[in-house]
Amino acid sequence: MKQNDVRIEKNLKLIGQALKELRIRKGWKSYETFAIENDLDRKQYWRIESGTNITLKSLIRILNIHRISLHQFFMEIKL
Repeated sequence: MKQNDVRIEKNLKLIGQALKELRIRKGWKSYETFAIENDLDRKQYWRIESGTNITLKSLIRILNIHRISLHQFFMEIKL
């Protein structure tokens, strides 16, 4: 794997972890409950929190549920 690909994978994991921490901070202990209550595909949401590739549309949708902007989200995590 190329060095750039390694960095991308690391950043995707950090984004997934940050989304998981945000979900828990907002009171949802279960990713399944969060996904179901917010009309998100449960398996896809699990993949996102696990650090798989995510579209901007999906990220914005999740952040809108949490009422947080992209700017706020990325200010809180260290990529």
